[in-house]
Amino acid sequence: MNFLDLFAGGGGLSEGFLRNGFEPITHIELDKNACKTLETRSAYYYLKRNNMLQLYRRYQKSYNETDDVREREREILLSHIPQGILEPVLNIEISKKTLPEIFDKIDQRLNVVGQEDVDIVIGGPPCQAYSLVGRARDENNMENDPRNYLYKLYIRFLNRYHPKSFVFENVPGILTAFNGNLFRNIQAYMKRVGYNIEAHKIDAKDLGVLQSRKRIIIIGWRKDLKFTYPIFEPVISDYTVNDILNDLPKLRAGENYREFTYRKSVNKCLLKTKIRNKDDIVTHHISRNHTKRDLEIYRLALDKWNREKARIKYTDLPEYLKTHKNQTSFLDRFKVVAGDKKYSHTIVAHISRDGHHYIHPDITQNRSLTVREAARIQSFPDDYFFEGPRTANFVQIGNAVPPLMAEKIALWFKETFARIC
Repeated sequence: MNFLDLFAGGGGLSEGFLRNGFEPITHIELDKNACKTLETRSAYYYLKRNNMLQLYRRYQKSYNETDDVREREREILLSHIPQGILEPVLNIEISKKTLPEIFDKIDQRLNVVGQEDVDIVIGGPPCQAYSLVGRARDENNMENDPRNYLYKLYIRFLNRYHPKSFVFENVPGILTAFNGNLFRNIQAYMKRVGYNIEAHKIDAKDLGVLQSRKRIIIIGWRKDLKFTYPIFEPVISDYTVNDILNDLPKLRAGENYREFTYRKSVNKCLLKTKIRNKDDIVTHHISRNHTKRDLEIYRLALDKWNREKARIKYTDLPEYLKTHKNQTSFLDRFKVVAGDKKYSHTIVAHISRDGHHYIHPDITQNRSLTVREAARIQSFPDDYFFEGPRTANFVQIGNAVPPLMAEKIALWFKETFARIC
């Protein structure tokens, strides 16, 4: 079974399909750092299959080195990988202008790997234009944003390759954008090119992720196939968010952990969620610097949460800590990750700008989340290596489909394909 990955990002959705044995035809992504992450992940899977993970561990340990050293180590890593393993990653914008080139490269890939058909297309166009927050902040309600119409390009892939099925992932706001007209258009276009479709809101926490993350998952299948939309039995978690954070070394603001070892041994939660195994090492665990003002606000937010299980509002702050004139909207600018709850609030790409919405639950550390902690809340495993600077890492994580969620969706496809195809 194979898949075509559109608007691939850092690979959260494709990770779920890779875990279930699907082979990538092509990952298509505009962001250069995300493409490098996808290449590195491809290298990981190749080395794992060939019992050569010691080479991958060596590269992971270059994380704390200079950019030049890390780049040299990456070249050494990739020198052990056959070129065909890395070719599926295509760093290009999906647009009307580039479609002929993209189609040509996909056709070449299909020929190289000896495949005639695409089994499944996965992906979701950038969601900012559909998000409720994005529309609220834009004076034109995002009506002029060209990303509103990227779904038409997604459908061009369906029309050309006629896959058995597809997964189109996006934010809940896609259902209500432009009074629902946009979603009605999406449905009409998908049906017109030969697919039955259903769309449902799925929360990642119901699929085993320790994070509440509501997404619209549109699943379509060719009209000649007898599919029905999957029914996912909710996963009842016995764990809390602290169970995926507490084994990591403690850090204060501005500290970098350089030893690669864990503070505690692996626990059942980490094993069950596939976040950590017994051979993993710690990377991407560097905490941001914060101003004294921010640290004081963090302490107040943590104290209120620990005492009252209540979120601090901007209007609750002492006057000397306030810097914004707006005291009527976006009052939850500072938010503690609920370590003692069964799931965190949603990790979004805004975490790349500041960590105010993602304050670590341990008051003795008093800081925002590191890249590795945010990745864990998204259910990325510790052996997942994110390329690029820290801001790029956060963007890749915040925009991703949680791998554990993707894995459950991909497993359903694997079982369904085995039954009917």
